[in-house]
Amino acid sequence: MSKLLEVSNLRVQFGGVVAIDDVSFSLAAGEILGFIGPNGAGKTTMMRAVTGVVTPTTGSIRLKGEELIGHTIHQRVRRGLGFSQQLVKPFRNMTVLENVALAAGAHHTASPVSALFRIRREDQKDRAKDLLEQVGISDAAEADPSNLPLGYLKRLEVARALALDPELLILDEPLAGLNHAEAHTLADMVLDLNKAGQSIILIEHNLGEVMRICSRLVVQDNGHKIADGDPETVMSDAKVRTAYLGEVVDDAAA
Repeated sequence: MSKLLEVSNLRVQFGGVVAIDDVSFSLAAGEILGFIGPNGAGKTTMMRAVTGVVTPTTGSIRLKGEELIGHTIHQRVRRGLGFSQQLVKPFRNMTVLENVALAAGAHHTASPVSALFRIRREDQKDRAKDLLEQVGISDAAEADPSNLPLGYLKRLEVARALALDPELLILDEPLAGLNHAEAHTLADMVLDLNKAGQSIILIEHNLGEVMRICSRLVVQDNGHKIADGDPETVMSDAKVRTAYLGEVVDDAAA
């Protein structure tokens, strides 16, 4: 598989604080990668650098071979990057369907001229209906997001990200705040998206679900990458267990 995303020697520094220190990793097209680490590992900072919220001090971020550093967030989205936020903030004065349809029409706003003359919204609504069906909340299409439980809002956030037709979808802790059954079901939905061809980076603290659905893990701790490989190998690594357990694990005794 070809490399879809390549992060090389990335460093992010805020004053005297180094949040990301010389981290490199890649994602192959069609892969589902779990990007994990304990609290304070710098996972969110890394993804903010990829999406353009944070500007790296040094390093390179390439999507399909094209350098992203220097491009704005919306330019990165138009180049194939999509992301689902941990804190879900839909437009509360719109229905669930309208929230997704708005995102589905984003490509038509790239040109002011095309946006001016495109007045039909049926295509966007049809696309939104398909996406709501795909993420399992078509029954809430006409609902006000304010009245929906967290599990539905998480799926709505994924549907809005998918409406942008991303080549790479970054999911930031989509299982956070869900009970065991809800997390398991949502993780299954993420896996189904990947099986349908969607390339995904999953940032998540739910290690059980991450190990179940991800083909590869990258582990970051204190701004450093400490492991990269298949889930079983990575989670048996002494450095990874030390990072999560907070104590030194003796390889010889393991």
